[in-house]
Amino acid sequence: MTKIKAAIVGFGNVGAKALEALLNEPDMEFVGIVDPAGKKCVSEKVNPGRCLCDDPKVPFFNSITDIRKVDVAILCSPSRKVKEVASEILKLGINTVDSFDIHTEIIDLKKSLDVVAKENNTVSIISAGWDPGINSVMRGWFLAMAPKGITYTNYGPGMSMGHTVAVKAIEGVKNALSITVPAGMGVHRRMVYVELNPDADLKTVESKIKQDPYFVKDKTYVFEVPDVNALIDMGHGVFMERCGVSGATHNQQIKFELRINNPALTAQVMVSAARATMKQKPGCYTMIEVPVIDYLNGDLETFVKRLV
Repeated sequence: MTKIKAAIVGFGNVGAKALEALLNEPDMEFVGIVDPAGKKCVSEKVNPGRCLCDDPKVPFFNSITDIRKVDVAILCSPSRKVKEVASEILKLGINTVDSFDIHTEIIDLKKSLDVVAKENNTVSIISAGWDPGINSVMRGWFLAMAPKGITYTNYGPGMSMGHTVAVKAIEGVKNALSITVPAGMGVHRRMVYVELNPDADLKTVESKIKQDPYFVKDKTYVFEVPDVNALIDMGHGVFMERCGVSGATHNQQIKFELRINNPALTAQVMVSAARATMKQKPGCYTMIEVPVIDYLNGDLETFVKRLV
């Protein structure tokens, strides 16, 4: 069996978990990590939850072009870098998977990468995490089961990686943690804890956080703390519920719940999506467009026997 050769681009918390996942997939071969600064951050105190990087079996590269052969790149980069990074890699004839999580920008990203992928005979699966991603697929099934009705998606409580990265990028912030707290019926609060540089002003930083697209729609509270790492817990979750109508029958109650380690599940979904890229025609896809069977390692008949 020819294995799928997969590289990891970016080696933070999600990248470390993607490595773990890849090493446990029998049909995939890990070929390297692209992160010039990767080996410099080996301390659990610097980056809690990240595996140590001095194992000679874990090859690091400055560029994906330095790796001899890559079929698919798993992009563990911040969402705001995905478009640029994915475009460059697709042009090299390499498929990409990402966990882009800025919901309002997904359509624009899909249109942009679809053009690049088709021009270069490659495949991109975007927003392949747990939300957007797995939860997006579940919301689709909710609609199929009860076309009329309302779905409420309640996140947390837990650490939001996308929101946390957004805060860390703000000038004056040394370290940060963003916690999502559900208020019910799809309404959320954001609890943001920041460790500031000596010359930073809390009110200025707070204003910038609340104006960021990640936070602008939710009630956000910002607190200064002496040590953000003392607060970090990678747990997260979601509780989705729909009350809808099947045909003319009302009060169809549908529920779906996850309680997870955020980076680990995000990484595993991306690794499964990396497999799915090898089975699609050139273009850019979201997870709801790809058949479930394409994410799985095995043949159709076996899964029909097991799952149907």
